[in-house]
Amino acid sequence: MVSIDEVARAAGVSSATVSRALSGRGHVSPATRQKVLQVADELGYVVSSAASSLASGRTRNIGVMLPDLHRWFFSTVLTGISEELSRRGYDLTLYNVTDDAEVRQEIFSSFLRRRRVDGLIVVAMELDADEIDQLTGLGIPVLTLGGSNPRLPGRAIDDHGVAHLAVEHLLRLGHRRIGRIGAEASFNRDFHVPARRENGFRDALAEAGLSADPQLCVTADFTVEGGHRAAKSVLGRSASAPTAVVAFSDEMAIGALLAARDLGLEVPGDVSVIGIDGHDLGPLFGLTTVDQHPLGQGGRAAREILELIEGTEALPTDDADADLPYDLVVRSSTSAPRIESVSAPH
Repeated sequence: MVSIDEVARAAGVSSATVSRALSGRGHVSPATRQKVLQVADELGYVVSSAASSLASGRTRNIGVMLPDLHRWFFSTVLTGISEELSRRGYDLTLYNVTDDAEVRQEIFSSFLRRRRVDGLIVVAMELDADEIDQLTGLGIPVLTLGGSNPRLPGRAIDDHGVAHLAVEHLLRLGHRRIGRIGAEASFNRDFHVPARRENGFRDALAEAGLSADPQLCVTADFTVEGGHRAAKSVLGRSASAPTAVVAFSDEMAIGALLAARDLGLEVPGDVSVIGIDGHDLGPLFGLTTVDQHPLGQGGRAAREILELIEGTEALPTDDADADLPYDLVVRSSTSAPRIESVSAPH
């Protein structure tokens, strides 16, 4: 195995300079760092994680807690975290916190206390007071992503604003009969994301002098299949069918597009469909969406936890709402309604 001293001799610098260049800590000129990295690569030098940990007191390992690995959104956020940590030379330890109360308790009371991580990112999980006490007692930086907490620094997205923007887009196109595919009550467990989006949906309608029609509002489970079933129950109505549908996730919106096809409806001629997320399949389906940039969310969380570890940034703990950006991406699944001729609000 190639040693750090061999890299130093080949690069014509000291071992301390090699250490600083490879770790990214301490001052090294860009030219010297590039030279060291090139020589290390040519010699096949690999940093010893054990030696690095002993020297710095750090493991160069970040823990990530997720409530569900099967959802596209969470897996995409995790990909963003992983890619950024890899670029910075950090490993990742994943804690999949399921609905099993015993498993969740074991993770907080035992796994995390083994202190194998330098910092922890908690994604879309609402923590109770005891869990927060256990995390703060670890003595490592903890960052929440997807919800605010008065005791922990974090970042979140404005879910009310996300849904409000989706409805605004349809209203500007002239739609007045707008359906909604929301989420089942069980999904309100952490940070009440569906409820916040529901409020954004209803507030946007109210500002236009409209109210949500209960017959046009259905729920599903954030999957394509669930969205397909829910959309069929709404779009299958004859005289009372909506001219547009807002789905609280892109996967449910894709399900709605497929349901419209099955029913012989043209999109966007007979019905416009808009989702929320920024799913990879959105461009393939021509889906208009409010993109909340999950890959970017993950990358940002990784950068900020490393900044907290290195003491270069102090994030606020009082309110993390509306920190994360989101954008309307208009594609071919939305247009002005074919039947209604009511002008859009000013």
